[in-house]
Amino acid sequence: MSESAVRPDPRRWKALVFIGIAQLMVVLDATVVNIALPSAQRDLGISDGNRQWVITAYALAFGGLLLFGGRIADLWGRRRTFLVGLGGFAVASALGGAATNTATLLGARALQGVFGALLAPAALSLLAVMFTEAKERAKAFGIYGAIAGGGGAIGLILGGLLTEYLNWRWTFYVNIPFAVAAIAGALLVIREPAEGRNRNRLDIPGVLLVTTGLVTLVYGFTRAESDGWTSGVTLGLFAVSAVLLLAFVAVESRVKAPLLPLRVVLDRNRGGVYLSLGLAVIGMFGLFLFLTYYLQVVLGYTPVVTGLAFLPMVAGMITGSTQIGARLMTRVPARYLMAPGFLVASVGMLILTQIAVDTSYWQLLPGLILMGLGMGTAFMPAMSLATHGVQPRDAGVASAMVNTSQQVGGAIGTALLNTIATSAATAYAASHAATAPSKEVLQLQAMVHSFSTAIWWSFGILVVAAGAAFVLINAGRPDAAAAGADGLAAEDAVPVLVH
Repeated sequence: MSESAVRPDPRRWKALVFIGIAQLMVVLDATVVNIALPSAQRDLGISDGNRQWVITAYALAFGGLLLFGGRIADLWGRRRTFLVGLGGFAVASALGGAATNTATLLGARALQGVFGALLAPAALSLLAVMFTEAKERAKAFGIYGAIAGGGGAIGLILGGLLTEYLNWRWTFYVNIPFAVAAIAGALLVIREPAEGRNRNRLDIPGVLLVTTGLVTLVYGFTRAESDGWTSGVTLGLFAVSAVLLLAFVAVESRVKAPLLPLRVVLDRNRGGVYLSLGLAVIGMFGLFLFLTYYLQVVLGYTPVVTGLAFLPMVAGMITGSTQIGARLMTRVPARYLMAPGFLVASVGMLILTQIAVDTSYWQLLPGLILMGLGMGTAFMPAMSLATHGVQPRDAGVASAMVNTSQQVGGAIGTALLNTIATSAATAYAASHAATAPSKEVLQLQAMVHSFSTAIWWSFGILVVAAGAAFVLINAGRPDAAAAGADGLAAEDAVPVLVH
């Protein structure tokens, strides 16, 4: 093999800029609409029963189709899939911004989820195959991890600014310049690796089983929030989801060209990353949800000030990812970054469990900073390890599993913690009704108590995530030689680039 064949792509760092823009757009969209939702509901006359679907339509399409999107990236080529995902996401965003009724808005959100499911795994797998040298990979994934971790909080800030100073429609329109910039950059500087495309026929039964299984699972958690965990509909959806996903595993173990090769998830380290990352996101989504309501309803902050209140956590995430995770990733094993990172985040969560009606923002600030530092430190090696050493033909689907664990974890976390909070509020109101000075004070106290209870659960889930990372992940430093359970030497797992 000639020297030029293995030389890294000289435009890889420019490519990272545009991959980062695309990833930021997808991550922003998970939260930027949240703050704008009350305004959109009033403007379009969306009923209280249907308003949740503005969020859920996106989650169902995105979470259910991610593995399919990852496989398409391996089949079509990552660059092509990346461009199609960007273009489709921009069109769907334009439709959402121009929506004149509920059906159009919900359809646009679902369409955003479909193209996001193409875009997200293509972006991560491009990063995985373009940065193969350990120190450069650490820096690249540090930047990517900071975007993935901090993008949700940035979305809250941006959503507040756009809603307060323009209108809710701009939370959709803002995606269009992001997409145009990323498309232009991708056409100019991103090149597809010469090897590593998976040209096997698409596993249609696998696509149908996993997509319907994940959609049913996410929908089941959504119905649990409104109908209760023991309702017949909720339990039926969980049972159907279990049957579909078990059937998917059975099919994947037998077909010649599976949608999700079981070797990807049965690798101890990748499986540990998917599990611990999914658990951590459950706790993190709960924090965004309850603190947003706490800051606006209890402390009386405007949407803009609410978004700005999350800035210290964003700064912590960026610092943890680029200055701690990236610098230490090539020196210590991943579990010694991920497990302590999740534990630091859990300490931040523990501080936030102490919220009360009269708590000031400055009492919350240490918890927010620790949450950001811990999550940033853990996210960066998790993103890298999830794709490190994977066979090039599996890069897209391995990347999709990272996003799937986050998306499904977020949907589960929102429904689970919301249900816990609602139950806690009801119980508190019933037990304190006789001693409360007024109905309004009782409602406020019950709300804060429910938030505190849910954040306690988030604290426990983060501790479990730390334990899972420490016990399951046993990989050494990323530059320490082996590519993992696929049986490839590190250099054999790296595709060459066309020059």
